[in-house]
Amino acid sequence: MFTGIIESLGEVISAKKENTNLILTIKSDISEELKIDQSVSHNGVCLTVTELHPNAHTVVAVKETLTKSSIGGLAEGDLINLERCMQMNGRLDGHIVQGHVDGKGKCLSIKDEEGSWIFEFSYDSTDNVLVEKGSICINGVSLTCFEVTDSSFKVAIIPYTYEHTNFKKMKKNDEVNLEFDIIGKYVHKLVKRTN
Repeated sequence: MFTGIIESLGEVISAKKENTNLILTIKSDISEELKIDQSVSHNGVCLTVTELHPNAHTVVAVKETLTKSSIGGLAEGDLINLERCMQMNGRLDGHIVQGHVDGKGKCLSIKDEEGSWIFEFSYDSTDNVLVEKGSICINGVSLTCFEVTDSSFKVAIIPYTYEHTNFKKMKKNDEVNLEFDIIGKYVHKLVKRTN
């Protein structure tokens, strides 16, 4: 379980295919504090630490993860948003994030507002629910969406988030990982059952 408040930016130092899996080694300032078998959010995808190295750690993304997320597009030198799992003894600053990506979205536009940035994304709304001023997790970042349509939504990025996440490197047409609000997904499913 995560909050969507990014803890660190990591850098991919190795991305190797092994059969249908992708083995990623990431250098970060939190890697030394990790443990083998620990769950860590990588661009919003919950992956298990399989190896530790000086100032780096390794995770494995399996075929299902590569199909549902944009993790498979990562290459050496790419920046990746990192968050360790939530501690149950503190405040929940973002929203409840599972690290279970629902699908991919695409960056449609980026507008510099001279103090913030407005990012617009496309998404597939087939089985997922977005509501105006609701929560969305993009590449592991907990955000509030607005101007929601059946195929797109916008988010505002403050300077701190821009500087401390990989939003600063994002370009138009880049793919992102999307996780919709878990409570909204359950309500949506219950409503569909009763109709």
